[in-house]
Amino acid sequence: MSRIALVTGGTRGIGEAISIHLKEAGYTVVANYGGNDERAREFSERTGIATYKFDVGNFEDCQKTIATIEKEVGPIEVLINNAGITRDGTMHKMTYEQWYDVVRTNLGGCFYVSRAVIEGMRARNFGRIVNIGSINGQAGQYGQVNYAAAKSGIHGFTKALAQECASKGITVNAIAPGYVRTDMVMAVPAPVLEKIVAKIPVGRLGEASDIARGVEFLVSDNADFITGSTLSINGGQHMY
Repeated sequence: MSRIALVTGGTRGIGEAISIHLKEAGYTVVANYGGNDERAREFSERTGIATYKFDVGNFEDCQKTIATIEKEVGPIEVLINNAGITRDGTMHKMTYEQWYDVVRTNLGGCFYVSRAVIEGMRARNFGRIVNIGSINGQAGQYGQVNYAAAKSGIHGFTKALAQECASKGITVNAIAPGYVRTDMVMAVPAPVLEKIVAKIPVGRLGEASDIARGVEFLVSDNADFITGSTLSINGGQHMY
């Protein structure tokens, strides 16, 4: 029987690539989404991957819906914490809502979803958790104190949880993507995007599939001696 993998934010961008890649690798994949019902329906019809709508930034919603998933699909053995948002602005202009929304979703969601599956993983003595951080959580980024703080927090969260779970057969790792060709990145004005690419030693943007392949490795049996690590997939833009 194939292992069941939950991918948060799994119907768009990097999350979509991860969902599809894991399904092709033989996992039973469930994709979470937060708001776009039409996009989720199209994704599910196209890929055959079941989708569940819940707010990763709401503890009760995570508990309730993940219990439903495990009842309807089975125990979640692989978790990819990918869901995230941006609300950019410089610190002296940033509103409370911009700060709170990003930290609640990006970092809070990482805790809330992990909390909902961790007891089951510990009881079964097996689990794979991969948290999607960011190059901007490692290096910082102008206009993103909220996003950089949340993503940096994910890297610390990963190391601490890895220590707690290692003796229970659960590995916890992070991936820090660089600039990847997603709708969000491609919305950046062309002159700005050109400057970004000029700073990437390999000379191109990343593809969502680059991140998905990294996830597939970290959740595989071949990576069972790797935990508490951050895999930077950024074309050499930030060597950390």
